[in-house]
Amino acid sequence: MIISFSSSSSSDNYQAYIVLMDKSMMPSPFSNHHNWYTSLLSSLSEEIPSMLHLYTYNHVMDGFSAVLTKSQLGRLENMSGHVATFEDTLGKLHTTRTPMFLGLNKDVGLWPASSFGEDMTIGIFDTGIWPESKSFHDEGMSEVPSRWRGACEAEGFCNKKLIGARSFSQGMKHRNENISTTYDYDSPRDYYGHGTHTSSTAAGSRVQFASYFGYANGTATGIASKARLAMYKVLFFNDSYDAAASDTLAGMDQAIEDGVDLMSLSLGFNETRFHKNPIAIGAFAAMEKGIFVSCSAGNSGPDPYTIYNGAPWITTVGAGTIDRDFAAYVTPGDTNYGTLTGKSVFPKKLLVEKVGVYYGYGNKSKETCDLNSLNPKDVKGKYIFCEFDDDIFIRLYELATSGAAGAIFSSNSGKFLSPGSFRFPLVVLEPKVGDLLKRYIINTKNASISVKYGETLLGVKPAPQVADFSSRGPSQQSPWILKPDLLAPGVDILAAWPPNRRSALIGDDFLYSDFRLLSGTSMSCPHVVGIAALLKSAHPDWSPAAIRSAMMTTADIRDNNKNVIVDMMTGEQGTPLDYGSGHVNPNKAMDPGLVYDIQPQDYINYLCALNYTRREIRIISRKSDINCGNATLDLNYPSFIVVLNNTNTARYTFERVLTNVGTSSCSYRAEVNTPTTGMNVVVKPSMIFFEGRHSTVKFEVIIEVDISGDKRKNNEYFGNYGHLSWLEVNGTHVVRSPIVSALAYDAKQP
Repeated sequence: MIISFSSSSSSDNYQAYIVLMDKSMMPSPFSNHHNWYTSLLSSLSEEIPSMLHLYTYNHVMDGFSAVLTKSQLGRLENMSGHVATFEDTLGKLHTTRTPMFLGLNKDVGLWPASSFGEDMTIGIFDTGIWPESKSFHDEGMSEVPSRWRGACEAEGFCNKKLIGARSFSQGMKHRNENISTTYDYDSPRDYYGHGTHTSSTAAGSRVQFASYFGYANGTATGIASKARLAMYKVLFFNDSYDAAASDTLAGMDQAIEDGVDLMSLSLGFNETRFHKNPIAIGAFAAMEKGIFVSCSAGNSGPDPYTIYNGAPWITTVGAGTIDRDFAAYVTPGDTNYGTLTGKSVFPKKLLVEKVGVYYGYGNKSKETCDLNSLNPKDVKGKYIFCEFDDDIFIRLYELATSGAAGAIFSSNSGKFLSPGSFRFPLVVLEPKVGDLLKRYIINTKNASISVKYGETLLGVKPAPQVADFSSRGPSQQSPWILKPDLLAPGVDILAAWPPNRRSALIGDDFLYSDFRLLSGTSMSCPHVVGIAALLKSAHPDWSPAAIRSAMMTTADIRDNNKNVIVDMMTGEQGTPLDYGSGHVNPNKAMDPGLVYDIQPQDYINYLCALNYTRREIRIISRKSDINCGNATLDLNYPSFIVVLNNTNTARYTFERVLTNVGTSSCSYRAEVNTPTTGMNVVVKPSMIFFEGRHSTVKFEVIIEVDISGDKRKNNEYFGNYGHLSWLEVNGTHVVRSPIVSALAYDAKQP
């Protein structure tokens, strides 16, 4: 989900604001800053302070949120201790084959090494949770750790798996007076289903015989099945499901207070500078506390510069496919044509035998079954056969209104259809397969077909592919850090679903299920936070940056066909601007050899180089003594990006520090793979030696880019790329980082 940090009000006179204060200016008579804030509000109005006050923030920032008039705001801004004010804004929302696809095994590797994430607590920020789902049972789990300080708002809501459940709606209530009782709950309970789905993906307990109406049948399990969950409901129904910035900050603030180990936010606000983005602000405070934050990259692909949640202290996750698909078998009446396999997720295990088939010629063109082209008298009780290259949704509408018994589409569009599109008996054949069926229909009088629905295919190749909807880099706000960081499973993911919320349709009839297939970077984000929980359990001393580095430098850039990951939309080879460092590989990440670590001050130095003012950096970091003496855009990140600013050539030197997280002394040699033309990379030194565990080594990467002769160049986007790999001498570790160039304008380089 994606959320916009924009403002509106249920009143012409009042508006919700987020107010940053300087706690050092608190007068001595006040025992705590909360009392100081409410006293300030009392001085502004005859209203009861609690009517104005929304939240006091203790961790994500020093300040509060409140509902004020313009006049009251003006008076507040002139009071001692006021630092800055922002209008409240809205954000929006961005499935069980995946553990096996990721290589997780209950007997060896990261799962047993991490005890399946036992005693890690993941804070999920979403639409709530359905606690009665089998995915949240606590059978076999130990007692809740004594360090946990969280709570449940509803009695009987929690157990040893779901150990926290809170809702934050004050900001949203100000905008809409009341939370909808028809389409939502004013509690941590999930009506929409999104939060239940993401929670079970990250850390759901094992559930046998899970499926989506027979598809994807098997044992459902979260990535970190022994980890604890805490739900912070910040999204509520408001025509769509939205989150107020004030509520999101309050949820993140409370999660830090409660003691979560990781955060997962499958949502985003409109991309603004980081000091105006609530997730970036809250995530910085979390990072300083050692809390890993995973966020969805957004669903605005395949265009470039569409990344959400691009702050470098956030792990930003794109979406990829997995090696599973859903199918139906089509058998022509003449068995000499064999049985044809096509895509279908029609939610009924249906067998259709020898039904008549009608070829929808349309207007004597290849594009058949156009709008209003079918005569109900011709197609009633039959399957229609349609072939086309353009809009599949026009044909879906024509199918729904024609009275046909079902349809066979010959089109490349099938891979882009969600399960919800299969409301009618429908199979989509790839054009090469569709041509076989077309030949049979044209050459056969009274042609017929038989169709068997409800098939799940495993080991599908190639996988992963970059999902068409997954947002691409570079980041608009921070193009000097390659985003997304990683790719993770995000297409047709099976996970828990509220049983009173429709899962599918057949015609106009609602169907219900405890599990549902969903796609989006909302689904890939909790995969990564689950893996991070496993890594943090196995390596409790690793920082959030070290955990991210371990996942990035060990990620896979090749699919199960051993080719470079391709773009689902075009079928062409992808670039790091599409998939970041590659597709996450949990078992490799457990033992990365080396990591690129980053300290909080490093991020501040980066913000200084981005020309953030001291006041703006203070909003993000909550520090009053901002030192910009070491400002640099060259952050110790596990990737390299060269931004071409209105030029065809560039030369930059990057400095990096690697930390040995192995167990002994070791040496590594550099290997660079780049295009044959347009990019030259030199690494100094090309051999590095580590004295032992936790020892560090500095090196330089000098990158020269010249795209003046490249025919792919255009005015918006460029993605020439390569990789730097550090290969362990007499060892097995490979520490790989992507190198990429991109066009950007009015951009400053290190």
